[in-house]
Amino acid sequence: MSTADLFDISVALTCDKDTAPQALADSVRSVLAQSLAGTEAALVGELPDHAVALAAEQPHRVHLGAPRGTFVIPLVPGELLDRNAARNLYAAAVATGADLVAGRWRRLTGNGRKEHVPAWQKDLYARSRTLDAAADAPELLTRDALDSGYCVRRAALPYPMPGLELALAARRIALVPNLITTRRAAPDPLRDLPAAAAYRRRADALLPGDELRRTARRVFLTERVLPCATALLGLGPEACAKAVGEIADTLDGLIDDQDLRELPPLERVTLRLLADGDAPGARRAAYALARPGTVVTPLTTRDGRVYWDAEHTDPMHEVTELGHQYRTFTAQRLLARVTRCAADKGRLLIEGEVPLPFGPFPYESLTARLVCTVRDADGRTVTLPVDEVRMGEDALHWSARVPLTDGLRPKGIGDRVWDPRLQLVVDGEPARPCDLFADPETVRGKSAALRARPRLTRLTADTWQPYVTAKHHLAVCLLPRRRAARKANAAARYLTRFRPARALKTLVKKAQKRHKALHAQHLKLRVYRRLLTRLPVRRGSVVFEAHMGKCYGDSPRAVYEELRARRPDMKPVWSYAGDPAAFPSDARLVRRWSWRYLWALARAEWWVDNQGFPHALDKPRHTRYLQTWHGSAYKRMGFDEIRHKTQNAPEREKLARAIGRFDHFLVRSEHDVQTLAHAYRIPEGRLLRVGYPRNDRLVEARRRDEREGRFPRPELAARLGIPDHRTIALYAPTFRGTPGNKKAELLLDVREFAKRFGDTHVLLVRAHYMETATLPATPPGTVLDVSAHPDVSEILCLTDVLITDYSSIMFDFALLDRPLVHFAPDLDTYAAERGSYFDLRARSGGPVVETQEELLRTLAGLKEADGEWQPKRRAFAEEFGTYDDGGSARAVVDQLFTGRSGGPGRSGGFGRKDRTR
Repeated sequence: MSTADLFDISVALTCDKDTAPQALADSVRSVLAQSLAGTEAALVGELPDHAVALAAEQPHRVHLGAPRGTFVIPLVPGELLDRNAARNLYAAAVATGADLVAGRWRRLTGNGRKEHVPAWQKDLYARSRTLDAAADAPELLTRDALDSGYCVRRAALPYPMPGLELALAARRIALVPNLITTRRAAPDPLRDLPAAAAYRRRADALLPGDELRRTARRVFLTERVLPCATALLGLGPEACAKAVGEIADTLDGLIDDQDLRELPPLERVTLRLLADGDAPGARRAAYALARPGTVVTPLTTRDGRVYWDAEHTDPMHEVTELGHQYRTFTAQRLLARVTRCAADKGRLLIEGEVPLPFGPFPYESLTARLVCTVRDADGRTVTLPVDEVRMGEDALHWSARVPLTDGLRPKGIGDRVWDPRLQLVVDGEPARPCDLFADPETVRGKSAALRARPRLTRLTADTWQPYVTAKHHLAVCLLPRRRAARKANAAARYLTRFRPARALKTLVKKAQKRHKALHAQHLKLRVYRRLLTRLPVRRGSVVFEAHMGKCYGDSPRAVYEELRARRPDMKPVWSYAGDPAAFPSDARLVRRWSWRYLWALARAEWWVDNQGFPHALDKPRHTRYLQTWHGSAYKRMGFDEIRHKTQNAPEREKLARAIGRFDHFLVRSEHDVQTLAHAYRIPEGRLLRVGYPRNDRLVEARRRDEREGRFPRPELAARLGIPDHRTIALYAPTFRGTPGNKKAELLLDVREFAKRFGDTHVLLVRAHYMETATLPATPPGTVLDVSAHPDVSEILCLTDVLITDYSSIMFDFALLDRPLVHFAPDLDTYAAERGSYFDLRARSGGPVVETQEELLRTLAGLKEADGEWQPKRRAFAEEFGTYDDGGSARAVVDQLFTGRSGGPGRSGGFGRKDRTR
């Protein structure tokens, strides 16, 4: 039997004379612990004595010299293999015949022991797959995917070989979703840049296709070079200048203006400054990268465009998109750089400068103060004066002789670290406080220390010591420096660490753990199911919830308000998940998943919500559940969704149990019956054909428009500062993410919208309630974020034209008979992946556009084209809002809470409404 037959996998550990013994021992131990028996460790390179000793301890599994196995896994000493790594890689190689098999790996973050998986691995290793060409998975060629976590067939590919060449030479590549390697060393941007630059040059020569080369260049700039700028913040001026000089030499010939034009403005400027060897400029830009929105340099304007400063007015240094020109001086976030910090006659002398965006400005009074905030305590602040502020050509210069000894009197225990921030006051208007950016060389250690006078005597601490934090800000710390304070602190440490104190700490920790256990969800569930659901019903109690407690709105709000007007004897309860301030004061409020929440649900006569109370909570026998739902369906829902069809039986049963709690389910058209009711398997007898109570407001608004016209607008317009002559457009896209991903990616370029329509329109942006959106800076009054407004119906009543994709908001807005535009660049992809109930292009109530330019042209000509769309829009509203007649809330209360079987416009019971337009 040959040696290769003995070992399926050889793990090659490349050593040198500086290899740490513990790192090598840990790596070898992870190899010996592999679940695949035929795995050996091959130690290669310049072997230190401890490596030879390791081989002597395990002569059959640890080999000195070249790898002997059929496959080779490269491993750096210090990295660890997952226990099943070799088995997973070997199984994939044998099953697919691949020459190269790769999987996930994790790397350390910073100097700690925490690890993370690079975000790009999520898509690359989402599933097992086999590639005949590396270009089918571009991340293999453009990123450091093959720096770790892979194996190669020794007979097919030479070892060792760089990752790029490996990927291109492999006849077949297999990718697996398994974790292979952990504890990969944290990146050191400055140290790793030369190797990354060499890789970039090889990629330009070897990669097939312009698109791959362009992607590789972008990855190099954003993931290899930009982190070097951030690393400059931890260096002093001299070290920074030296590092930037070396970076500029390394980047010689690698930075192309065409590649920079594709990057966001701040990243583009930072890279250009690095390539030009501008150390002070690159350091300021790095600070702005770390703290987005901060003005770090005296900006200048030319021909309506904004540039980095007066010396850099070329296109590579344009920063108009950052939007600083739209903010007043006091609204800007400014960089306050400390130029001097030293003890001076019993006070701390601090001098600094603040850049002036767009140069000097007129003022009547200009003052400043230092706002000192205690860290990690109660947030207490102390304000200290700034002695002098004067305006220069491109910066404000300030100085303060801070009386730390008498001006800052902490207790001495629990409030030892304070963060001073500069706050400018212009003509009586305070600006945003600025963190004090400082170099370690500026704060000269003990020479800047001052005497302290804590309120709990100087035995707690006696010295104020300024220092520079890890985030490069100036802070002051209270320290025990003199003998008496050191002795007192040592005694305090002993008293908190000797046996009785340790026993007391253990008791406190146990009490905290028990308190936490009493509020654990699994305990609450047991108590709820076994005890609370057996409690007697509280007659007249109704628990309301909207969007899982996130707001006071939607149909539950409409039902609540109708119920309060008609049945004041009812006992309403509202659940909230965040701030309860916006919820009604005349109802009992309970935090979602609190004990009071469970108590209220267990004893309630009615549950009313629009999405679903927690699935794990069973409905008591005495409770009736009204599900108002939150929108008609375009995309497939419930058991019609592909993801539900592929779930295991327990997950499907869990959803079925949650839906089975519904006693009544509101529908607004027969479309809802054919889609939602079918998708959630809701019996006909539980359907209430009464429409959505939240839409009563919309129907009434349409009738008011027909009687009186659109003006005056609702009071909300004045609160938002929208003048009557502006057209109000609402952009409300659907939810595209996952429950764990809360950041919305807006497909509409709101900056371009403001540029084209800012004089005539106001754009309201409302992200889905499960997401948050970050809007770019735009001219004041052109784009407003209304995502936090609790009730979307109020916003719809204000809106002149709706821009959406396939959100259910389109069905509601159609009731207003106002223009509707579908902006859906990914319509075909979305419909194919998620599934849809109808062809939007064929049945929409407004134009369906797929590009930004097409959308802007449509909006520009909307007034002329709306007459053509009005009949289709009314037919759309009639089809999908058949039962929305403005009396839905009244019908719900009549049929469920007052015992009346019908109302105006009804044929009795749960019958169809007679709609009139």
